[in-house]
Amino acid sequence: MSSSNPSFNELDDIYQDIILDHYRRPRNKVNIPDPDLFSRGFNPFCGDEVTLMITLATENQIKAIGFTGQGCSISQASASILTELIKGKSLKEIMEISDVFRNLVKGLAVSDEDLDKLGELEALKGVSKFPVRIKCALLPWSTLEDAISKNKDL
Repeated sequence: MSSSNPSFNELDDIYQDIILDHYRRPRNKVNIPDPDLFSRGFNPFCGDEVTLMITLATENQIKAIGFTGQGCSISQASASILTELIKGKSLKEIMEISDVFRNLVKGLAVSDEDLDKLGELEALKGVSKFPVRIKCALLPWSTLEDAISKNKDL
């Protein structure tokens, strides 16, 4: 009897495919000229680097976002997924997503409703089993939070 729900191994394979796809073909890996928000993040433990550039529309929604950087598949996939996920969202929505993602990769409980907000970011939940990789997954998000906090007008 087969089930329509994928097995844990199938989910792991799907998540791995998502991570590798974003690593090999990153979305929005471009410089944004004259960004409203800008920040560079660096992980001294492994050398991962992420730079985020963001242009805001009215109501402090993300109009355009780009990133540059180098590092492991986890940090670069996280940055790529971040850029896709937050386009068009308000800064308030982004901070909520960031909090949910932080809880997910730290292995804390996340409601199904909150999990739905993460989209492809859910593929990175497996890093919770590898504490050293948590910083890799969170680097783009910490960089984003830094960019937002630097702008006192928001």
